[in-house]
Amino acid sequence: MDLLITIVSFVIVLGVLVFIHELGHYWVARRNGIVVEEFGMGYPPRLIKLFTYNGTDFTINLIPFGGFARMRGEDGADMAQGSFNAASRWARASTLIAGPFMNAVLAIILFGASFMAGFPAAVAYPQITTVASDSPAMQLGLQPGDVLLRAAEQPTLVSTDPALRYDVWTATDATAATTLTVSRQGEWVEIPVTSQAVVGELLKTIAYVPVLDTQITAIAPDSPAETQGIRAGDIVYQVGDTVVAFDGNPLNETVGQNVGREVPVKLLRDGEWVTVNVTPRVDPPDGQGALGIQITATSQLATLPFLESMWQGVKSTTQYVTLVLRLPFMLFSGEIEPADAQLSGPVAIADMIGGAVSATIDTGLWFPIWRLSAILSAALAVTNLLPLPALDGGRLLFILIETLRGRRINPEREGLVHMVGFMLLLGLMVYITVQDLRTGGANIDWHTLLGQ
Repeated sequence: MDLLITIVSFVIVLGVLVFIHELGHYWVARRNGIVVEEFGMGYPPRLIKLFTYNGTDFTINLIPFGGFARMRGEDGADMAQGSFNAASRWARASTLIAGPFMNAVLAIILFGASFMAGFPAAVAYPQITTVASDSPAMQLGLQPGDVLLRAAEQPTLVSTDPALRYDVWTATDATAATTLTVSRQGEWVEIPVTSQAVVGELLKTIAYVPVLDTQITAIAPDSPAETQGIRAGDIVYQVGDTVVAFDGNPLNETVGQNVGREVPVKLLRDGEWVTVNVTPRVDPPDGQGALGIQITATSQLATLPFLESMWQGVKSTTQYVTLVLRLPFMLFSGEIEPADAQLSGPVAIADMIGGAVSATIDTGLWFPIWRLSAILSAALAVTNLLPLPALDGGRLLFILIETLRGRRINPEREGLVHMVGFMLLLGLMVYITVQDLRTGGANIDWHTLLGQ
């Protein structure tokens, strides 16, 4: 069943991404007077011709790993009216750019959909630093140093992402009487609240810092953390006298300052404070760290409204494209290891899509499939613009050379270069696929990411 889900979801997701890409080529080519002889999903041999529209055959082909919009004279010396080669430089360039552009637009939409569908937002609890006079906080008797933990028995969470400053209060009844739970100098204090609306106004009237944003997800066997009873799920508040925070005092740095000596670690566990004394190791085993723990940012599912989601879609697409373009420089500088930048072929991509679809089925949350599809669409846009023969970027490179030298390169020679380039790309794809089969590829733990 899992294999069937993987195969079907891979064909559908890849089919949508490729269809949008080729639709961009098709539409702009037609606008520029270039005849599109065939719009095919999959690669030949042809299985069936669906219909013919304005001289274009729309077909389904046997190999379901791509698609094409075959334009008249695209890889030959045909200079007749309506051929790709007979079109102006601008017409050819815009036709080539249209495919990657459509994938970039689709990536923005899909990233935006992931923000609207419910995404894992990095969150923390607010610790009050200042209480203004005559504010709701003062009326409730709150004091600097108080950590707001619960309202109406629900966590009082705030965003730690400076780009997404939304509140993630999970108590929703604005009229029912409730109780605000705070931690004050290590003691629990229950404060009666007559209106949930007062709670909703607190963050607007207090100055606070986010704390408790570091959660332990795994413990290594025989590590100091296991020996002293630290558990997966614990949220770290303090190491020694230092309050831990991702954007201020990250846990690894704070622990690193105390290696070889016993230090108290204060944790929030199941709504209670727990303090353990632990000695971080000076020379831990590879991959374990001084305490022998794995950590992640504390997260809570959240949503954004439509316009904000689309803006975050633009930013996410831009960040991903920038990362891909920076990748060669990061490898050269040693910023990342070659193993961390391994290329993925159809097998690995199919596994990732199958995992995302399975996670969506298991959790009922659409975030995994929207987010992964957005990443793949952005990757398709960037990859096709690389200046390699047979890719859109390689054809654009020939147009640039033509512009600089003032005359066309022989279309037959250009076509030969693209044909050779296509064969080399196929060979690379076969090699990557063999590597994927040997290593098993890489998968994303969507359930942990979503906190499920």
